[in-house]
Amino acid sequence: MIPSYEQSVEIETITNKSTKQPKMIPTYQLWQKNGSCPIGTIPIRRIREKDLLNFKPIEDYGRKGPSFPPQPKKPDYNEDSNFLQVNRSYAILMTQGIYNYNGAKADIKVWTPHVENDDEYSTSRIALKNGPYNGYESVESGWVVNPTVYGDRETRIYTYWTVDGSNTTGCFDLLCPGFVQTTNEIVLGGVIRSIPVPGGLPWIMTLYIVKDIKTKNWWVQYQDNINIGYWPAEIFDSLSLTAETVQWGGEVYSSRLGHPGHTNTAMGSGQFPDFVFQDSGWTKRMRVRDNSMVLKYPEYAYAYTDDYRCYDVYLYWEYIADPEFYFGGPGRSYLCP
Repeated sequence: MIPSYEQSVEIETITNKSTKQPKMIPTYQLWQKNGSCPIGTIPIRRIREKDLLNFKPIEDYGRKGPSFPPQPKKPDYNEDSNFLQVNRSYAILMTQGIYNYNGAKADIKVWTPHVENDDEYSTSRIALKNGPYNGYESVESGWVVNPTVYGDRETRIYTYWTVDGSNTTGCFDLLCPGFVQTTNEIVLGGVIRSIPVPGGLPWIMTLYIVKDIKTKNWWVQYQDNINIGYWPAEIFDSLSLTAETVQWGGEVYSSRLGHPGHTNTAMGSGQFPDFVFQDSGWTKRMRVRDNSMVLKYPEYAYAYTDDYRCYDVYLYWEYIADPEFYFGGPGRSYLCP
């Protein structure tokens, strides 16, 4: 089974005695104002009439677009071609290739970024990956603004998986077979809101993606105590064994990236990394779990962006006990025409 809340807290206490739980505004979903679902059932997102009028085949919107074209886009200043994917821009903190990972966790600041066109999206998430760069297997979860999938520009909690870099497979939430939801407390794809608290504390969601060592299923845990559900091991090949890469941070999808006329779809809050006022996208308390079965900050991690003029990154680690990762940007601007 997935490690219990008590077990997770015990691990955190042992390995992170110098860090404190950040103050935060709890998040909730709008449907919870009307009650809850009985035990043994799960809540699902309502299909509205306008959704039916605009219905597309599931293959048109149930997965991300293909990741790699015949001719990949050219790097800006970072020569790591493994992450130069078509129609995508990343600003991420990453650890890879040194250890095998069976879990990753972080606190993620929640925003509602501007998304310019209906066929674009912006997300902040945790992702675990394995396999070749042009056909990787991946599981991820976080928050997203995605008009194509959800029909609006609200911020929503989501899950996503693929077994070939989204070239022919991949699925958000419960839009196709894959993810198995077990909780009656969370709607996947549901709008998330904060509970207002005087003083302007940030909205934060805590996510933990962890593999059950016995079943090899990958579980998603929300806010430290809600096990949302799992991806069955049977849908994966290499990822059923381990993850080689963990990523924290932002992703923007658009056909107008990397050339003049850049989209002004924002990442994070739409501000460049800001560790002083913390008004940008950020993740804190980044943790991995490797074969030691202990949650800990990765021994080696580096920040990566494929276009610093549009979406930038900053890893703040000096003079603090627990490194913090800041990322984001406005997209099109005088720096990013």
